[in-house]
Amino acid sequence: MSHRSDTVHLPCGQMRGQGLGNQGTHTQPVEVMLHVKGTLEKHMVQLVAMRQQQDLVPEEQRRHQATGEQEALLDSLMYQLVNLLQSGAAGGLGLQPSCPSLDVRGVVGGGQRAQSSRWPDQPVHQRNDPEATFVSQHLSNRGIDISALFQASFQDYKLYQGDKYDEDKNTLGFINLGISENKLCLDLMTERLSQSDMNVIEDVLLQYPDWSGQPFLREEVARFLTYYCKAPARLDPENVVVLNGCCSVFSTLAMVLCDPGEAFLTPTPFYGGFAFSSHLYSKVELILVHLDSESTAAHPRLFQLTVDKLEQALLEATLTGKKVRGLILINPQNPLGDVYSRDSLKEYLEFAKRYSLHVIIDEIYMLSVFDESITFHSILSMESLPDPNRTHVIWGTSKDFGISGFRFGVLYTQNKKVASAVSSFGYLHGVSGIAQYKLYRLLRDREWIDRVYLPTYRSRLQRAHRYITKKLKALGISFLNRGSGLYVWINLKACLLRLWLSSVLRPSLLHRRFLDNKLILSRGKTYMCKEPGWFRVVFADKPLRLKQAMHRFYQVLETQKLELRVKQPESAQCE
Repeated sequence: MSHRSDTVHLPCGQMRGQGLGNQGTHTQPVEVMLHVKGTLEKHMVQLVAMRQQQDLVPEEQRRHQATGEQEALLDSLMYQLVNLLQSGAAGGLGLQPSCPSLDVRGVVGGGQRAQSSRWPDQPVHQRNDPEATFVSQHLSNRGIDISALFQASFQDYKLYQGDKYDEDKNTLGFINLGISENKLCLDLMTERLSQSDMNVIEDVLLQYPDWSGQPFLREEVARFLTYYCKAPARLDPENVVVLNGCCSVFSTLAMVLCDPGEAFLTPTPFYGGFAFSSHLYSKVELILVHLDSESTAAHPRLFQLTVDKLEQALLEATLTGKKVRGLILINPQNPLGDVYSRDSLKEYLEFAKRYSLHVIIDEIYMLSVFDESITFHSILSMESLPDPNRTHVIWGTSKDFGISGFRFGVLYTQNKKVASAVSSFGYLHGVSGIAQYKLYRLLRDREWIDRVYLPTYRSRLQRAHRYITKKLKALGISFLNRGSGLYVWINLKACLLRLWLSSVLRPSLLHRRFLDNKLILSRGKTYMCKEPGWFRVVFADKPLRLKQAMHRFYQVLETQKLELRVKQPESAQCE
């Protein structure tokens, strides 16, 4: 992003110190807003075109993730800047943009300095934003880096939290089909968690726990995983560590398995929360193993992970001096919904053993396989693991049980040293004693889980999936039909093509149009997908909200079609 086209020139119709509210010979606020918006959109068109023309040599592959983050931050800047100018135009605020050019290499998260390791000589550019000024003056470089990454990663979520849709109180609020949150069985969970056996207060629950988790909960987790993962022998409670969420477990694993600058291999697209988590504490790099979105004779399944791809990615990383310490797998996969076969899992584990790599496998969706023709195979179900001391399993209740607010994640590892090291983070990331007791009672109620919860949950998953896929088919939108998870991976390339015909080629613009219509979807680049046009749509929601969400989705697509029909006659007249 060091080309001359990276420089964005702000209009100089106003001098420093003059507010946008001033009239007369100065540029009008709305004109300023449109000029900046248009300039930034042209910049992004050029950037996308340049990236499509470049060959992906190993050096560029290593920078792919960083480039994606910078693009996200530039999108964030544009949206914030336009909103700022709009509010100034409406409210007569004395906004004061400066005339010198603003180089995006120096802009991270709304006026912060870029990572010092990437562009150490870039100056700090600041907006007239008190919060941004405070951040740049009082945080360390690391703090600025983390703050900027957080703002870029969770901007949509902040919008949603401030203006949630409610069928009674706020029908014009945001509907969030971007975050993987299971809302299908809140009625069942509320009823079960309200029963008298859950409401226990004892002295031990009000005091500091074992940092690994309360012994009674770890024992129950071991029994639960033995049963539902179909383990050949009873799992050992001493191999269980409990922390406040699966991302906490992953973050701490990255800390204890890697030194800063070392790397994990990860097939992409993959859960973007791990990208944020790996950067937050441990500064671990992710080596992206890009999967193909087109089928071939050799690999007819889209986005298929093969050992050949892993071998190639590892070789390229090694040749560039990267020390790869492990492989990250998600099964069932997020966002694709793939469920790995037992043979495939064995191949991946044997590949890792050949190169002495750790394997972190996230099985958080293991009970969310709703297609009865698909069998889920847990790593813990294997009679023997190729390298048990380097195989680590993550699971939690956020997805399968729809209680993400409990903040509960589990590590199961046979490596006692790894378990002990991760346990130390219970000092910072422990779960409250009251929550641990409720989780213990929930997980041990096998009869309720098997007879009431799971049949109802899977039935509702199937119904919601049928609804969403029927709507997508009616709109002519292709998607992966995998039968697991809470989401569908959809392809909106055709919509991007229509935007291109309208002279605007930007996946972020399509995403912005969904936001303008109070609908949140997750873009493909959130999952490090190298091809534009892919989105993840979560369908694990109540029927009324899903219906309203798909209505808004339809409105965005119809608006685009209308704009294209208007644009084409205009183009013909110009010719």
